[in-house]
Amino acid sequence: MSAAVSTQFPEQPLPAWRRAVLKVGSSLLTDAGALTDRHARALAGFVAASRAAGREVVLVSSGAVAAGRAQLPQAALRGNGLVLRQALAALGQTRMIALWQGLLDAPVAQVLLSHDDLRNRRRYLNARNTLLELLRLQAVPVVNENDTVAVEELKLGDNDNLAAIVAALVDADILLIASDVDGLYSAHPQCDPNAAAVPEVAAITPQILAMAGGAGSVQGTGGMRTKLEAAGKAANAGIATALFNGSAHAAVDKLARGVFHGTWFAAAGTRLAARKYWLRHAPSSGGTIRVDAGAARAVIGGASLLPGGIAGVDGEFSRGDIVAVAATDQGIAHAIARGLCQYAAAEVRLIAGRHTRDMETVLGFSYGDSVIRRDDLVLLVAAMPA
Repeated sequence: MSAAVSTQFPEQPLPAWRRAVLKVGSSLLTDAGALTDRHARALAGFVAASRAAGREVVLVSSGAVAAGRAQLPQAALRGNGLVLRQALAALGQTRMIALWQGLLDAPVAQVLLSHDDLRNRRRYLNARNTLLELLRLQAVPVVNENDTVAVEELKLGDNDNLAAIVAALVDADILLIASDVDGLYSAHPQCDPNAAAVPEVAAITPQILAMAGGAGSVQGTGGMRTKLEAAGKAANAGIATALFNGSAHAAVDKLARGVFHGTWFAAAGTRLAARKYWLRHAPSSGGTIRVDAGAARAVIGGASLLPGGIAGVDGEFSRGDIVAVAATDQGIAHAIARGLCQYAAAEVRLIAGRHTRDMETVLGFSYGDSVIRRDDLVLLVAAMPA
């Protein structure tokens, strides 16, 4: 049986969005410790309806440890140590993915990430490119922490913060957190009869964090505090967050129609502005890619940087470093943009001036046709008029 839609949280319009990250907690995927589709079916319906409307959804799904635990006799489950939880995650991953594949009429792709994957520049780009390519292929990525090997990440143990990181990774327009609570309250509603619903949060302040309690369920490792932390991370990336009750199927159905009941966490500025600010001000590698006039016009006009327009490379940098893009005017090179480079300096030198079709032949591999993707570029000069 699904929960009723809370009357304490008024109906709010959901802003238009093209790409979302939907985080689903363990409490929505388990019943008496075993995986169940009781609530996942409604959430999968939302994903299907969104895809039918031309939108993209990345799932961040908990539940692997609980699914693994349900496969073993109780006698084998002595203690709750780290190694046991790693083994349970390995056992449960296939069950959790199979659950979503059985509910979605689309290819489902498993993507296991650790926080270290997202701190390392090269691995960050690899993860980003894989997820964006899966979306291009119209698959539904199902992301989870790589609990089987990521010791520190498993100690942190919450997919709420991972979902916020993934939302920034794929340039999502919105982060949707499906929980077993209706939204944020001023205090724990089961402990304080005066707890009031908080339908909207402009910013994550110490006062807002003080409203959070501990972990909400035995199966899950997060709680309201991790959801607030995730909303704060997303807000800093220019991404708004909607927290709602995923066990209230009527509320999930309304979500597909552009309205929701729950707590809305506003973004701190726009998503594009947050990313462009980071690209403009993050430390540079000191490397420069010099481009010809045609490539300069294309980049200023909003295109990706392709190898054919590259005239030379100055300095050394690694894949994933921020580099300057410079054009030459009357013999003087001046920076027109900076961005995350998909290739190392030595590799760019080899493919400079080449056609994109020759890249893999020259290098023996390919990270894609673009040396710098347009989404990873920020202009340092005025954009050309459309």
